[in-house]
Amino acid sequence: MRVGTGYDVHRLVEARPLILGGVEISFEKGLLGHSDADVLVHALMDALLGAVGKGDIGSHFPDSQEQYRGISSLLLLGKVIDLLKQENFTVVNADMVIIAQKPKLAPYIKDMKEKIAAVLEVPPGVINIKATTTEGLGFTGREEGIAAQAVVLITKLEKK
Repeated sequence: MRVGTGYDVHRLVEARPLILGGVEISFEKGLLGHSDADVLVHALMDALLGAVGKGDIGSHFPDSQEQYRGISSLLLLGKVIDLLKQENFTVVNADMVIIAQKPKLAPYIKDMKEKIAAVLEVPPGVINIKATTTEGLGFTGREEGIAAQAVVLITKLEKK
């Protein structure tokens, strides 16, 4: 078994959709980034890559490559899962937290869990997503950006 952690931050800006966990969130701002800027999925990808010892998302999907402009982070997560499968690993569980002052995310968490679980090819029950504020403190409290953290446990499958 192996453990990995991930962390990501993106700035909130006007005229961008807000995508978290592969779900479009109704909000007046979105996250700035080369891809869809889904901080939750980015933190998860970094945790998975760390657990398997394969670097980070920047080394696999650099923002200097045009092919990743605007791409769904769920598609990139699928590529990370393919890499884990090549190494004969599977996800045991994932625990994630979104740090944002606004918007309220509770109504969206079930859909996020289902979308992520489908890509990871695991039951939604092994995916946990929480949301918290920073009580108005720091860049997230000032609504300048959104952050996310992820912890994953993966295990090597027995070869058949």
